[in-house]
Amino acid sequence: MTTECAQRAVDRRGKRVVVAVLGALQILSWGSTFYLLAVLAAPIVRDTGWPYDHVMGGLSVALLVAGLVSPRTGRAIGAHGGRPVLALGAVVLAIGFVLIGTAQHRAWYLAGWAVLGAGMGAGLYDAAFATLGNLYGKNARGAITGVTLLGGFASTVCWPLSAYLVEHFGWRATCLVYAALWAAVALPLYLVALPRRRPVAATVGAPAVATASREARHGDGVIFVVLAMVLTISAAILATMGSHLVLILQARGLDLAGAVALGMLIGPSAVGARFIEMLAGSRYHPIWTMTASVGLVALGVCLFLTSPSLFAAAIVLYASGNGIGSIAKGTLPLALFGAERYPALAGRLALPIMFAMALAPFVGAVAFQHGGATGTLLILLGLALSNVVLVGVLWVLSRRRR
Repeated sequence: MTTECAQRAVDRRGKRVVVAVLGALQILSWGSTFYLLAVLAAPIVRDTGWPYDHVMGGLSVALLVAGLVSPRTGRAIGAHGGRPVLALGAVVLAIGFVLIGTAQHRAWYLAGWAVLGAGMGAGLYDAAFATLGNLYGKNARGAITGVTLLGGFASTVCWPLSAYLVEHFGWRATCLVYAALWAAVALPLYLVALPRRRPVAATVGAPAVATASREARHGDGVIFVVLAMVLTISAAILATMGSHLVLILQARGLDLAGAVALGMLIGPSAVGARFIEMLAGSRYHPIWTMTASVGLVALGVCLFLTSPSLFAAAIVLYASGNGIGSIAKGTLPLALFGAERYPALAGRLALPIMFAMALAPFVGAVAFQHGGATGTLLILLGLALSNVVLVGVLWVLSRRRR
């Protein structure tokens, strides 16, 4: 009994190490990729003379590539575990940053972002969640929550870091520093911290896997489609608001300083909501986390259509909903489909999510150009309310299956 207790204590310590490493590297993953051009775009335009939309287009290219590679990433994690996949992703990210940092032509620059996108498909939340599901099965919920809690600090950490590096060394050197971080820091951490553990899928026999695949195709197909719709709409809202929030707030009556100041509430609100979910989430099914997420987002978007005096509350509600939505994105598929299928299904779910994140900023810009802030917010509210309905449908379908 003493030996068993000691082994459980070792496993708990090992799990905490895995969560800490994955969470810290999610800060680097999101901060050095998705949030990079918020700081580097203007310096790149000034230095190269390339059009701003072409520079920003690099991120769209990366997200599209990440969506394409994510299903393969999920299957690879299911078959071989997350350690080799995440380690390879770190190498690919390092190569992508070297290509971007040394680009002299736009084609080379966009090619670098395409390589970076392949690394993002093997390094962002979806791959991390699949790894945790592969390692801990149905007990991965707390670990997923812990990783998202740390990952919420990506912009808080990397925006100042990127700004410092650009100011003192230039944008090219900034990219090369990130390449070095991925090769010299992230890669060894993945190899040392992630255990060599047999994948969950390997613990069931081939007939069981085949049966699970047939059930996924026949019994759970509708649930999967509805869940994919919910997550894709959530990603579209997030990407649209993330790229146009300051402009929307200004059009609704705030000056630039006020809009930026309110935008600073997003990070603390998201992290605070995730912390509350971490404390209480184990007591209820993840579908309730998703229900709270879409409800808070819808209410927040609705308040943006009211008086500027309520904009702070709108941002807190919206950001809180998105914060716990990141947790539900990882935990709900695990609860609905089981640990054996989770890595592959997480990869499949990432495909429409990444596509939505790539296209939504452009679609949002068109909506803003033709309908202004009010028209854009009405479209977002329609999407948010659709998500509330879809989560209700998902709840009914999941109840019938039990």
